[in-house]
Amino acid sequence: MTAAAPSYRPVFQGAWCATDLGPHRPCGGTYEWYDPDDLPPLDADRFDGGFGWLGGTGPAVPELVAHLDAVAAELAGAGLALPADFTAFQTGTDSHRALDAVSATACWTDVCAPVPSPVEEGAFLVRFLRDQQDCVHWYLYLRPSGEAFVVASPLDLTDAPAPDEPDVPVDWFGSIAQCASSFEEFAYRFWVENRLWLALHGYGEEAVDAGAAAYLAHYRRS
Repeated sequence: MTAAAPSYRPVFQGAWCATDLGPHRPCGGTYEWYDPDDLPPLDADRFDGGFGWLGGTGPAVPELVAHLDAVAAELAGAGLALPADFTAFQTGTDSHRALDAVSATACWTDVCAPVPSPVEEGAFLVRFLRDQQDCVHWYLYLRPSGEAFVVASPLDLTDAPAPDEPDVPVDWFGSIAQCASSFEEFAYRFWVENRLWLALHGYGEEAVDAGAAAYLAHYRRS
């Protein structure tokens, strides 16, 4: 007897969607999808949910807490929960606009209501960041197992169909790429790379601190 095929593909193809790092990492357009194996490795031990590399998150903003509580309530109905690092960052006075502030491509924070994954029954997505022209969207991906990671897509998945909807004309799975194993890992890489871009293009060398310099050294050695 042949075993039934799983209702989802258990591993997403990985890709990091970003722009250039000056002459050290070229980019053919506004964005490029980079092989994660070619990225500078990160020290996972630094990602403890406190965002120390950012100077912390600051006090929680009541209006942002209320918004995240509404998102969390919808997820709770599906047996899912927002990870603590995501909640702390998105509600903190000093952190919730930190990615917007450094974005070289004018990305902006947009925490939306959760939507069902178009590729995995029981999983949900929460968009939290989008390009100003919607060239790419970033989502928190939540699985029934409790796993939470970040994916990127050129598509607005808030309009995606349910996984069991027939005759879907788009290869949704092929349009979703895992780009970080946790939210804080994503935030750190995005923050470092965009600060480097600003420095490399003449918008302030103060962005190249020791951590950023070590990150860029990976490409100089390649």
